[in-house]
Amino acid sequence: MSLKKLAGQTVWYGLSNIGARFLNYILTPIVTYLLHTQAGQAEYGDYSVLMAAIAFVNVVYTYGMETAYFRFSSSGENREKLFQTAFSSLFVTTILFSAIFILFRQRIDIFLGLDSHPEYITWCVMIIAIDTMAAIPFARLRQEERPRKYAFTKVAGIFVNIFLTLFFIYCSPYYIAAHPGGAYAQWYSQYNNTGFLLMANLAQNIITFLLLWKEWKVFRFGFDNVLWKKIMIYTSPMIIVGLGGMVNETIDRIMLRKLLPVSEELAKGAVGIYSANYKLAIFITLFIQAFKMSAEPFFFNQSSDKNAPKTYARVMKWFVITLCLAFLFTSLYIDVWKYFVGRSYRNGLGVVPILLAANLALGIYYNLSVWYKITDKMYLGMFITLVGAVITLVLNYAFIPTYGMYACAWATLAAYGSMMVISYFMGQRYFPVPYATKKLISYIVVMLALFFTEKAVMYFTDIVAIRLLAASVLMFLFLRLVFAVEKKELSGMPVIGKWIKQ
Repeated sequence: MSLKKLAGQTVWYGLSNIGARFLNYILTPIVTYLLHTQAGQAEYGDYSVLMAAIAFVNVVYTYGMETAYFRFSSSGENREKLFQTAFSSLFVTTILFSAIFILFRQRIDIFLGLDSHPEYITWCVMIIAIDTMAAIPFARLRQEERPRKYAFTKVAGIFVNIFLTLFFIYCSPYYIAAHPGGAYAQWYSQYNNTGFLLMANLAQNIITFLLLWKEWKVFRFGFDNVLWKKIMIYTSPMIIVGLGGMVNETIDRIMLRKLLPVSEELAKGAVGIYSANYKLAIFITLFIQAFKMSAEPFFFNQSSDKNAPKTYARVMKWFVITLCLAFLFTSLYIDVWKYFVGRSYRNGLGVVPILLAANLALGIYYNLSVWYKITDKMYLGMFITLVGAVITLVLNYAFIPTYGMYACAWATLAAYGSMMVISYFMGQRYFPVPYATKKLISYIVVMLALFFTEKAVMYFTDIVAIRLLAASVLMFLFLRLVFAVEKKELSGMPVIGKWIKQ
């Protein structure tokens, strides 16, 4: 895959993920505007904790099999045998893990404080199980470079989620008010909004999996023992890497719920507020996700090329520029983006720039992490992730009781920043890549300078028009800098190059 093709597929995966995630993020304003009371915030907090737990447990279910699929499919293994082996392995372990979690659903329900709804745990297990079984079919689409099918499947599932969310939370109360004695009203009264949001997610996963029918219908149980052992040796460190990554990404919501020295209702509400504002880092997370979708197979396919290090360095440069633009686009226009969440959730807006910076560091780390994946030094990636996890746990435990959600945000930035720095220096030792380090740091410094300039403008005036004008000027200055510094390379690009030469 050429660099041009990587950009093209990143656009496709970007459009699908931006489309899918944007539709998914539409749920944030819908839910936060509808669940605007303290009780509603608590229900959204419960849902956020469950989604964090789902993300965490999903790592155990998949145990790095998706990355292994790319690794071994690019190393000459028979892809059909690889597919059957990987899918069979996930099929067996998914049944085993699901049975264990369902068996202990009562205890999990009590630990998470879900107000005696163990069925929610069962639904969560079903969500994880279906998502796991879709992992290899999705990986197959990416490996076979079929982003259109990938995009359609993702977006279709999200539409189902949005429709059911609106139906359950917005439309149903009106119907029940008109038919209070009906069977639907009696069924509806058994659950709260947390449960309805989970039902919508479960339906999304079911539809998505069914749309992948052509990708998994060829599955026949049975796997190659020799290949499976090779896969497991490769993926074993990935479990630790994945769990450590999920600690960094999700454990803060669970710890915030448990450590905040307020009533349980207020703690749940704080989690809801933090989770809603976390999603305002939308543009950076979208670009990171889109990049990951196309870059992982790209990096493995390019690894044997003698010019691979230079290619990786070029990818990193444009990736950092993109992340800087995403950071500025969100942080400079926060007066607009704040309407993305309901009014009662906006007292958490202060964490947004911190989380944007944290996700920028995470994006760079993902790009840097190519070195331990293609050199089969996953144990070093495990070490880096564990360092980040320890930082996350220690800082959250020490500072959440005093600083609440701000402790979560700063801990996230400290963890991802540390992982980024460690990965850079270790990567240069084991797989040197000629990154334009000084230039990249300069872009980030300029980005931060522009951000603090906008903060100064916001301090001196409350007039939104002036703030937005200043934001636009600052955004233009950064774009002008990029065009000036990268003019030579930009002039050789399609579409943009023609515009520059005019």
